[in-house]
Amino acid sequence: MAPALSVIQAHFADSGQLFVQMIISVPALFIVLTNFIFPRLCRVFGTKTLVLIGLLLYTAGGCAAGLFDNIFLVLLMRALVGVGVGIIMPLSTGLLSYYFPPEQQVGLMGYSSAMNQMGGVVATLLSGLLASLSWRASFLVYLMGLISIVLCLIFLPNDKITQEDPDGAEGERGKPAGTDGVFRANFVYILAMFLLMSTFFLYPANFALETVSEGIIPQHFIEVIMAGMDFVAFCGGLLFVRARLLLGGKTKFLAPLCFLIGYLLLALVGGWAGTLLGSVFVGFANGAGIPYIMSEASMKAGKAAATTVMPLISAALYLAQFLSPVLMSAVNGVFGGTAAHLPYCLAAVLSVLFLLWSALIPTGKEA
Repeated sequence: MAPALSVIQAHFADSGQLFVQMIISVPALFIVLTNFIFPRLCRVFGTKTLVLIGLLLYTAGGCAAGLFDNIFLVLLMRALVGVGVGIIMPLSTGLLSYYFPPEQQVGLMGYSSAMNQMGGVVATLLSGLLASLSWRASFLVYLMGLISIVLCLIFLPNDKITQEDPDGAEGERGKPAGTDGVFRANFVYILAMFLLMSTFFLYPANFALETVSEGIIPQHFIEVIMAGMDFVAFCGGLLFVRARLLLGGKTKFLAPLCFLIGYLLLALVGGWAGTLLGSVFVGFANGAGIPYIMSEASMKAGKAAATTVMPLISAALYLAQFLSPVLMSAVNGVFGGTAAHLPYCLAAVLSVLFLLWSALIPTGKEA
């Protein structure tokens, strides 16, 4: 919905800028909250039922937001979108570990990440096109959910995927079933995802402003470059399996190193060369980093991944999205917003932290 925010803000001019910006952030908050109750939902509903509930909330809540002239009702519909995605996200990756053997999961995680990126490109372009017609029409982009609803109705089994024993004491392989136990067993992957997404989201949140302030690249090229970055992320997901075969255990350093190189190019080189090359490295890091973390965590958890580690990794992903503007605001407060390319410098620091944390991710016999 980001391309439509300007026309939405014009309609809700009396509601304040903060409430309009919350149209983007509210779903992320409710995704996080839903992820924490997701394992309980799995004990009650089968996979097809859960997916259809999530998709219906996503589609109906997304489209219905355009029906209201009250900003608080719009935000309520956005909260329903968040609940829907909070149900869908753990299943979109967790079911891969449930239905497919480990040797197929790595490639499927790459395809899943690639489709996620390409879906973002298509949805963003459609939203911008619809926004040119009306701010209400921009929310019709959520009708894309109907395609998934039809496919899931036809093909998806309705198995219950909870792996807990009858007493609810332990999950698969004797692992503790509670959220605290799952977090302790998988905190390396969960915090890795949080660092990855905290590093990445500084790009889409600040790229346009930073590029305009530099004054070299014309405004009308900015959206093209950002869409190109998303396409590179799509390619990163598709090439993830080959990168893993080539790098082996060193694959865990690929995303943080690409982030670091990309943000240093954006901050220190700039201009056309630094902006384009930096965007390529940032996009590839995002596209390859997400499937790596998810595949490693899911293979460790086995068939229990969808109800154990995946909800927490999904929560970390969207919590990073929700907190990224807050972190940037705090850093601006410290430096007074006067430092050149401050968002890129902060992202470079986070890239180093992500690189150091990645060393803790077990590989091969360590896992």
